[in-house]
Amino acid sequence: MNSKQQADPLDNVFMSPLPGPVTPRSAYLPRLQRLLGRWWRRQSPARQDRFVTVAPLVSVLLFLAAIISAFWYLRNEEFERETESVKRDVEVTQQQIGLRLIQHQEQLVRLAGELATRPMPAAELLPVIEAFARDRPEVTHVAWYDANRRVQAVYWTPLHHAGLPPDEQQSQASRPQEGSLSAAEGAFRTARQRLQPVYSTVFADSTRSAVFQLQVPLVARNSFEGALVVEYAVDALLRYEVPTEVSARHRISVIDLAGRTHASTVTSMPGQNARPAAIVHDAPLVPALNGLLLRGEGYRTAIGLIGNTLFWMVVALSVLTVWMLLGSWRHMRRRAQIQGALVQETNFRRAMENSMPTGMRAMDLEGRITYVNAAFCGMVGFSEAELIGRLPPFPYWPRDRIEENSRLLQQELQGRSPAGGIEVRVMRKDGTQFDARMYISPLVDPKGDQTGWMTSITNITEAKRIRDQLSASHERFTTVLEGLDASVSVLSVQQRDLLFCNRSYRLWFGADARGHGLMAGGAGTEVPEVQPDEDIDDLSGLPQQELTEAGVDPREVYVESLQKWFDVRSRYLQWTDGRLAQMLIATDITARVRAEESAAAQADKAQVTSRLVTMGEMASSVAHELNQPLTAITNYCNGMVSRVVADTIMKEDLIAALQKTARQAQRAGQIIHRIRAFVKRSEPQRQPSQAAKIVEDAVELAGIEIRRRNVAIRVYVAQRLPELMCDPILIEQVLLNLLKNAAEAIDSAQLPAARRHIELRVVPRHTPEEGGVIEFSVTDKGPGLKEEVSQRLYEAFFSTKPEGLGIGLSLCRTIIESHRGRMRAENLYNGEQVAGCRFAFTLPVELAARPADTADAVAASNPPTVTS
Repeated sequence: MNSKQQADPLDNVFMSPLPGPVTPRSAYLPRLQRLLGRWWRRQSPARQDRFVTVAPLVSVLLFLAAIISAFWYLRNEEFERETESVKRDVEVTQQQIGLRLIQHQEQLVRLAGELATRPMPAAELLPVIEAFARDRPEVTHVAWYDANRRVQAVYWTPLHHAGLPPDEQQSQASRPQEGSLSAAEGAFRTARQRLQPVYSTVFADSTRSAVFQLQVPLVARNSFEGALVVEYAVDALLRYEVPTEVSARHRISVIDLAGRTHASTVTSMPGQNARPAAIVHDAPLVPALNGLLLRGEGYRTAIGLIGNTLFWMVVALSVLTVWMLLGSWRHMRRRAQIQGALVQETNFRRAMENSMPTGMRAMDLEGRITYVNAAFCGMVGFSEAELIGRLPPFPYWPRDRIEENSRLLQQELQGRSPAGGIEVRVMRKDGTQFDARMYISPLVDPKGDQTGWMTSITNITEAKRIRDQLSASHERFTTVLEGLDASVSVLSVQQRDLLFCNRSYRLWFGADARGHGLMAGGAGTEVPEVQPDEDIDDLSGLPQQELTEAGVDPREVYVESLQKWFDVRSRYLQWTDGRLAQMLIATDITARVRAEESAAAQADKAQVTSRLVTMGEMASSVAHELNQPLTAITNYCNGMVSRVVADTIMKEDLIAALQKTARQAQRAGQIIHRIRAFVKRSEPQRQPSQAAKIVEDAVELAGIEIRRRNVAIRVYVAQRLPELMCDPILIEQVLLNLLKNAAEAIDSAQLPAARRHIELRVVPRHTPEEGGVIEFSVTDKGPGLKEEVSQRLYEAFFSTKPEGLGIGLSLCRTIIESHRGRMRAENLYNGEQVAGCRFAFTLPVELAARPADTADAVAASNPPTVTS
């Protein structure tokens, strides 16, 4: 009886309408009042006071008793109702899970019967068990074991294994193993003995989750042939099979006989123990009956907290609810992120599988195609539906090779295919063909019988093309090496044996390694003998990588026995077998060396000749320059003679006249000394020189010609210039030639006095191409260079002067380039009109660190035609 049923009698007595009119009911009130008034008046005043004091207390006590009784009654009634509700929910859950497990068991029994009567390959069974597990989220995996506990087919659900099936070691707890005491092995033995479906006890799988198994035996003619094993996750079974309204009302848990909780619809807070339930009801988990119990738990409801306490409890519970919702929202967000990462990883692995280029094809013993993968379909261009079930000849066989492919197929079906594979031609659906290599292996069923053949096919068209190209390239390379005029030889550094030599090497030195030693170490170099102890590595300390990465080391070697000069370039390399080897390329340069020696001699003669020609061209100017001091000397001498004869000269006047005569003689001697030093034949030599001294000597010589042509010269030399490592006479010759050409250009153009001047500047420069250099520039205000002249400016034996030899500027450029410098010429413009010409050359300042033979450099250079 509930509280509503208790309230009904009171309503009937005090609130139900009486038959007849309402007035008889109101007639009792005055009578009751009169009776109470009469009784009260009969009482004494003391008793009346006692009644007045006790009556409110009794009323309060009665009220408290009534409230306490009502709460006690309501609490007991609620406890009984909660107990019935817990029991009913446990029974509903028991029926729900029981029906679910029975349905699974019936389906598996039917499937086991079909497998026992008609065995099917694992490839056909996998889609069936995959479909079975897909619709049942509580299933962790489905497996088929034979009587010897070998796995024939297994499907791991991605929901419980994150898309990654466990390996053999991780799945040991879920697999029956002979001699093991695991729950899976116990259920397997029981199913084999009873030949009936058996549920295992609960155990922990590879993910440490509580699971149990249903093992359905495969029975053929009363013989145990294996078992179908379905593994259930206890947590998932509760999560998906317990009705939502039941889990919302009560906590449903799965426990074992020892009282350990394996799964529950309510998860306790981490680090906190669940509050013991006041109402508990247990029921066995049917039809498993494997020691697992369903436990329903209910709690008493606290009644009697009213007013502000109840309000703040509601507020607190609301805040707690909001906090729980926020926590659940964050948890769901993390789950979505993890699920997204899982999907991405799954797609990545699927993409990796789909990107495999190897095609797979399975055939039965009759040659019928039973399986092809996506890569195979992509290779041949046919879909899976067009290939499955086809018998030879297959559609991807070339029409002109059907007989050959039929022979290879018969060889494959007879198991006589070579281990290294077979190279075949395959035709695509569009008619194009490609080369492929097939590898064949037998397909064996669980009983050890061969059921067909598995073929893997790889497209080797590109590899075959590269192999053919490499072969042709090697042949061409060998032909080129044999046809070279230079000798090529490769010597093993450790064993000192000749690994390779071309025709030119064999022609000069034969097949002996001594020729390599002569060119590698110079004349008279002997090849060391091989050490007799092969266990000792004499070159183990050499830095092999650094040696093979080193550049080419060119040098010139003279072989006395052949009377030849060779340009030898050597480098270390790693031979095909890993040994360290030395390669030499020797080119016969005997003719070039002879030509260089002859050119050096001719260059030396050309320099001297050029200076003599320059002095010849300046002969009149030099004669005029010498005539002045000689005339002065003559006049001084005649004057002194006349005055001495007349005895009219004083001693002091005589001394002054003699001093002036000496100075004029000294001036004439200096002119002759300058000319003699300039034209004197001497060996070219480089020495530390100052740019200012070179300019001073050149200007002093050029000044004779410049003054004769009424041309002014301005000289600017920068201060604190670094020393130059050069031949000062050669550089002076260049400056003299440029200054003389500028003066001749101004004089021949008959320019006015305002434009009859030359500017010589010597300044330091720094450019990205040349680095630090000193620049010499000669600028004039003459008519400039014509275009046809600028194109042939440095061409040998080309001159614009009728009496010119055409070797001046060509020799100047050769001298500058022999000093590692550069020379250039350009016109100066005032708007579009030519306002002069500028010749400039540069000399590097670091030449002191790398001196070179000037004569060799002059002879080796062959200046091309440049445009100024």
